[in-house]
Parts: sequence; structure tokens; C-alpha cells
Amino acid sequence: MSKVKENKVRTATASEIELKEKVVGIQRVAKVTKGGRTFSFSALVVVGDGQGTVGHGLGKAREVQEAIAKGIDDAKKNLVKVPILKGTIPHDQLAEFDGAKILIKPASHGTGVIAGGSMRAVLESAGVHDVLAKSLGSANPHNVVKATIKALTMLRDPFRVAKDRGIKLTKVFNG
Repeated sequence: MSKVKENKVRTATASEIELKEKVVGIQRVAKVTKGGRTFSFSALVVVGDGQGTVGHGLGKAREVQEAIAKGIDDAKKNLVKVPILKGTIPHDQLAEFDGAKILIKPASHGTGVIAGGSMRAVLESAGVHDVLAKSLGSANPHNVVKATIKALTMLRDPFRVAKDRGIKLTKVFNG
């Protein structure tokens, strides 16, 4: 019988790290009642420490600032750890979430973050400095953010791969 390894999501807690917030999008929602329109706001927020920890959250409230604050609190509850090697990701990764499909590839030093708006916010918050990314499906920011975080959690740590295979780190990349 073969062993099946689970790909565990590496989570982090917000209390021990300094997080920076980025607002990805703010939506104004109108509810029509017999007294007129009632406006509320929803804010999609990404938080990260710039060293491999990132999370996303959604906040809804009657005021923009309150929605952003709720989004930040929600994002701090959904933090994940991302393997970063020399400022980039260890390998290519494709991920889907609903209609959004994204592709991220490692890039050489000095390339920068080549990505669209929603993906850029997630990758910069995670601390990835050099990466090539493309959104192949839906452009819905909520789904693109979730697909990007899913792709980042699916990445395998090269040190762990080398240890599991019983080989050196250079052999993992050079074959």
C-alpha cells in the first residue's frame, strides 16, 4: 500500500507579526426600500508581512472605513505561510477558484512583479519580489485573490522536497 501525503496548508497567527494592509477593491451596494436607497460598502483587503505570510478578508459595513477595518480583521484570521526562495517562488503553479484561473511562474532576480492588480496585491504582500503571473479566466477580484492564495499554498518548499527525496537542494533544481 502506498503512502499518500497530504498537502497541509501552513497557517500563521497575526499576533506575532507586523502586517501591512492593501485594499484590493471597494464596492458600493444599494438596497432599495420604500423609504429610498440604503447604501453600504464591501471592502476586499489583503494583509501580509512581506516575508512569506499573506491573508485575505472581506468586510461589509455602512461606512467605507468600517468595512476596511472589518476586512483587515477577517484577513488576519485567514493567514497562510508561503515558501519564498531568493525573492521568488520555487516552481510554476496553476490554480483555479470558481471562474478565476491563474498561472504563476518564478522569475530571475530583477524582473519584478509582473502581475495584474488583484494578483499583484497578494504577491507583494506575501513578499515575492520577482514573479511572472497571468490571470487566464475571470477578472473578478474576489476570485482572483482566492485563486492566487490557493496557488501560493499549493507551492512546495524546496528544502522539504530535498529532505523527503534525500537529495541536496541544488539537485532538486538542476536535476
